[in-house]
Amino acid sequence: MPTAIEFNNISKLYRLGLVSSGTLSNDLKRWWQMNILGKEDPFLKVGSVNDRSKAADSEYVWALKDIDFKVEQGDVVGIIGKNGAGKSTLLKLLSKVTGPTTGTIKAKGRIASLLEVGTGFHSELTGRENIYMNGTILGMTKKEIDKKIDEIVDFSGCERYIDTPVKRYSSGMTVRLGFAVAAHLDPEILVVDEVLAVGDAEFQKKAIGKMQDVSQGEGRTVLFVSHNMESIKNLCKSGVILENGKTVFFGTATECVNKYIDAGRDTFITETKITDKHRKYLRYKQIEILSVKLLNESPYLAMDEDVVAEVKMKRNEKSISKFTLEIMVYDVLGRRVGAYISKVVECNGDDLTVIIGLSKHNLAKGKYYLGFNVGLKTEEYDFVDYDIVFDVLSINIEYIDKKTKKEIKLWRDDWGSIQFQNGFIDIK
Repeated sequence: MPTAIEFNNISKLYRLGLVSSGTLSNDLKRWWQMNILGKEDPFLKVGSVNDRSKAADSEYVWALKDIDFKVEQGDVVGIIGKNGAGKSTLLKLLSKVTGPTTGTIKAKGRIASLLEVGTGFHSELTGRENIYMNGTILGMTKKEIDKKIDEIVDFSGCERYIDTPVKRYSSGMTVRLGFAVAAHLDPEILVVDEVLAVGDAEFQKKAIGKMQDVSQGEGRTVLFVSHNMESIKNLCKSGVILENGKTVFFGTATECVNKYIDAGRDTFITETKITDKHRKYLRYKQIEILSVKLLNESPYLAMDEDVVAEVKMKRNEKSISKFTLEIMVYDVLGRRVGAYISKVVECNGDDLTVIIGLSKHNLAKGKYYLGFNVGLKTEEYDFVDYDIVFDVLSINIEYIDKKTKKEIKLWRDDWGSIQFQNGFIDIK
């Protein structure tokens, strides 16, 4: 198969804190050297490794370093890595949102990018108006949009609200509409950055089916970033693992998923200060989640032990007087195992600290990731999301009794992630 995308020693350097060289004279010197003389950046320095968990030892950081691989036409490539590994930066370089510091990217054909939900959407415009505006930004003509408008609306499943301002949409509805527009652009290369995580199961299945049709039936190339390992295995042929801005493994999608899961099996997140990397799919933050902390003594929990977390939030929209908080539970493949939604809670000020937990969860043995969603069900809309964060805590369920410390009968992985305690049987 011919090559559709070629990354040749791609690196991207960012300066921490400042966007310039620091002084006007240095900025002018940089401009003269790079744009007039065609030389390298005179202030380019060897940066520190892109490890978000450690304090910087340099004012420069390599978001990507020496990325070098090829993607064949019609291939579906899954890009895997932790938050901050450089996945989104790589797709932004391919989409020409920003340029590489060193190296070149060669791509054949038109590129459609869905990097962030609602990019190009205007909150005051209706869904229909945003389809035209977003489609135009992505390169479609008005005639193309007129021809496909019914298909786009039908695919999104938002027909009932299509003439309602987008600011009234939930994050899931925004995902649906944004993906529907990008999917009908008919590009040679489709770039999708983890935007399906907030979609419901029905839409995720539909979106994955569409990407499969685009790659298999129409011979188009797809680059897919996701933390959902099951989607990576089902959709992708090949995979790339990024770690601290570097390519650490390239192989089949199954090989990549297995290697990634094994590498993270013994690392746990017990406390997280929230940034937009955790909430990428929502920008409103009417009630903003600031930090989350696991209150259990250890992330290794007995099967009958409650999961308890502290969530600190800030109310930015003063008109909001109440909310619900949801714990979302995902397994190591990124599949949503279940969730607990709290009762409606009254706001008692702008700075909110909430203790929330799971009891009698019956989770099977293994590792799980927790996310949180603050919002409210309303009469007008099914559910309004105020803020959503993903993969901010992790736990490991062990088959021991908390009091006796005795091991409980093992539960095989292929039996599922929940062991149901309540059921019935009848013999006639």
